[in-house]
Amino acid sequence: QVQVVESGGGLVQPGGSLRLSCAASGTIFSDNTMTWYRQAPGKAREMIASTHSGGLTNYADSVKGRFIISRDNAKNAMYLQMNSLKPEDTAIYSCRLYHRSTRGIPYEYWGQGTQVTVSS
Repeated sequence: QVQVVESGGGLVQPGGSLRLSCAASGTIFSDNTMTWYRQAPGKAREMIASTHSGGLTNYADSVKGRFIISRDNAKNAMYLQMNSLKPEDTAIYSCRLYHRSTRGIPYEYWGQGTQVTVSS
């Protein structure tokens, strides 16, 4: 059974920084994609950034240039360095792991989310 756990959320002032972590455990196939999403109250869930085990990364325009995604394949971990935070970045941030089995069957796993609040 794969488990995904986020950590690192909290309260930060506008302009500040925060680093989120996502740790995956269990049987994880080497070809996988890990993605950060966020959802603010009353808004749809938004893809923030993704990273493939092969090295490719992708960012939403809303965070490009401010957030940096990284991963440690050996630890099955992913990180999100968030800089120049704005009040509109306030949301619950969740981690998603996607991989395919050797038979090509897709699986996805979600963490429980971590709250990020940007406020003075």
